[in-house]
This record gives sequence, structure tokens and C-alpha cells, in this order.
Amino acid sequence: MKRWVVLAGAALAALALGVAVGPAGLDTAVVARALVGRGDPIEVAIVRDLRVPRVSLAFLVGGALAMTGAVLQALVRNPLADPYLLGLSGGAGLGAVLAIALGLQGAWAVPLAAAVGALTAIALVYRLAVVASGVLDTRVLLLSGVVVGAFASALVGAVLALSPAEQLRSALLWLLGGFDGASWKALAVFAAYASIPVIILYRASRSLDLLSLGEEPARFLGADVEPLKRTLYIAASLLTAAAVAVSGIIGFVGLIIPHAVRLLWGHTHRVLLPASFLLGGSLLAAADALARTAFAPLTLPVGVVTAVVGVPVFAVLVRRWAT
Repeated sequence: MKRWVVLAGAALAALALGVAVGPAGLDTAVVARALVGRGDPIEVAIVRDLRVPRVSLAFLVGGALAMTGAVLQALVRNPLADPYLLGLSGGAGLGAVLAIALGLQGAWAVPLAAAVGALTAIALVYRLAVVASGVLDTRVLLLSGVVVGAFASALVGAVLALSPAEQLRSALLWLLGGFDGASWKALAVFAAYASIPVIILYRASRSLDLLSLGEEPARFLGADVEPLKRTLYIAASLLTAAAVAVSGIIGFVGLIIPHAVRLLWGHTHRVLLPASFLLGGSLLAAADALARTAFAPLTLPVGVVTAVVGVPVFAVLVRRWAT
């Protein structure tokens, strides 16, 4: 219980930090008044229309990526699996970069193109991984994801090389991840879209415990393995596609958070999944706050912050895991 209290406190602290800090330099009292709609209209707009949806979206995306990472690591039984290992980042990046290079207008043009790219990658990887008799081979799934991701990344490089400077900068910023396009509408769409995959993955917690033992032990213990693998792959992929569409490519959250939670809570997925969601959301909300303030008024891509933090943290976790 104490660990859950600490985790919930960390989540609230990360959300509060994200709302409180920013290049506008609002103090705590001003932020508190703005949250209830009082004070200067500009300050109210900054807090309620910019910071709150941005921080909330960062928290939900971080939680979705961490939860997906935990599921995929059990599905493919590989501790290095993360939401972008299965070709999703390459497909989404290709879709977004094509939209930017073609100059498509509208707030939802790039997210929709990224979602289409990610869904196309999902379908292609799944088709390659389904072997004889419709069996989803997780080993082939992993290899297919790497191949599809590499192919899409090569096409992204070609598009970037042929793009004008303005489109090139926009594309690179999107590929590095961030929440500059966050809004209440984007938050509502992501929350509605992500809720079904999150529920599906959490309801499969016991089955994930069985699947992490291996396919043969899982069958012996009563799991319907093939439909289970398909359901987990599709739900995890759709959740990642939604996250990529609204935030770009943000690495390391889905890789390091499940490992950190396992060290504290163990391997039971009924605990691992919600704990990963809370901790992943806290990490990404805090990373976004750091990205907005470290070099204010300039904003760093959030993906850069998570990579800088993620590499040493992962090294420490691997060292502890091995000892």
C-alpha cells in the first residue's frame, strides 16, 4: 500500500510540476487562481488552455507507452522489447514525414498521417509474422518489426533528403517527439481512442502471467495462446499508434519503466500494468516540464530528454538485473 501511495504522489507531483513551470514564469499563486478561472485572462488561457492539456496528454502517452512495453516484453519474452520495436515508429514516422513534406495543412493532418503509417506497419508486420495455419510466431514478429522499421526509416531518410529546409526542420522536430500540438481536443481524442486498448490489456493480466512462462506452459495451464497473442499484439499496436500520432516518436519510456516496476513490484501483471502506467506517465510529464524549461524560451524535443535520462537509467537497471 505504501508503494502505491508513493507512486500516486509521484504522479500528482509530476502533473503539478508540469502545470506550474514554463517559459511564461507564472508563480504558484497565479497558477492556482488560473486553474479555477480567476485572475488575468491571459494567465488563465496559458494555464487552462495550454499547460493543463499538454501535461495531461504527456501523462497519458507516457502511461500508454510504459504499459505497452510491459505487455510486449511478456508477449515476445524479450526484455529489450518496447512499443517501437515492431516497426511502429518507422511506419508512423514515414506517414508524418510524407505529410509534412507534401505541405498538408490542418492541425490533424500530421497526426492522421502518422496513425495511417503506424497502422500500415502493424498490418504488414502481422502479415509477415503469421506463419502456416494462421499461427502468430513471436520470433518472426520481432524480426518482421525490425525489417519493416528499417525499410520505413530508409524511406524517411530519402524523403528528408529531398525536402526543403522548412519542411526538413518540422519533420525532424516531429521525429524527436513532443507535445507542442497538445490541446483539449487532442487529449479527448487520445483518451477515447486509448481507453479500449488499455482495458483489453489490463483484462489480460492473468493471461500475460501465463504467457510470460512460455507458450507450452501457458497452454498447459489453460490459456488459449493463439487468439491471446493476436489480441495482445493488435491492442498494444493500436495503443502505440495512438500515442505516436499525438506525440511523435518518444523512446525509452516503454523500455525502462516496466523493468523499474518489476524491481519494485515483481512480475505479476495485475500490479505491473497499472504501476507502469502511473510511473510512465509521471516520467513523461516530468520530462516534458524539463524540456520546456531547461533552455527557455526554447523548447527541447521530449524524445531528447527521455533518451538522455533513459540511457543511464537503463544501464543501472541492467546492472541490478544481472546481479
